[in-house]
Amino acid sequence: MPRIFILILAPLALSACFGAPRLDSGIPDLEGLNIPDTVDGYEEGVDGLIVGDRLMANGEYELALRSYYRAAAEDGLNIDLVTAIGAANLALGRLGQAEDQFRGALEIDQEFVPALNNLGATLIERGEYGEARRILEQAFALDSGSSETIRDNLRLAISLQENQVYSEPEQNRPGLIRRGGGRYTLTAGL
Repeated sequence: MPRIFILILAPLALSACFGAPRLDSGIPDLEGLNIPDTVDGYEEGVDGLIVGDRLMANGEYELALRSYYRAAAEDGLNIDLVTAIGAANLALGRLGQAEDQFRGALEIDQEFVPALNNLGATLIERGEYGEARRILEQAFALDSGSSETIRDNLRLAISLQENQVYSEPEQNRPGLIRRGGGRYTLTAGL
């Protein structure tokens, strides 16, 4: 019998030595642990959109994407998060996903300038210069021409579209072949 009594008292004695959580507030006692005062798991965390934006600025695109997904899971999807997720995918070279997300953001608000600009940049990357130009012209108009980034993207789209229209690929340019006797034949590449 004394053995059973000792086995029952041993856990109680050990808990007295190590300190038990406070039961009155429902919050465990974190005193003595090496945790900063503000990180107790019960306070509001930093906004995942802000964290993701900071990670994007530092070139940590995959981590930014995770942060945006976490923010979406906690707060729900909104146009800012959809656009941010698209921007992270664009930075990672996932052009198809980025385009889908920017178009999804524009379904929410067709005049959301950041989504228009980013969609235009994505279309430039995909070689769709005509549509990129149209989208960026719309973004430029909505922004009243105040954004230098949109202006630069629009200039690039215009330049690339004009170069595409006015220059032919090297293989399709006509050429002359000397046939002898001062005769030349005009050839066209196929």
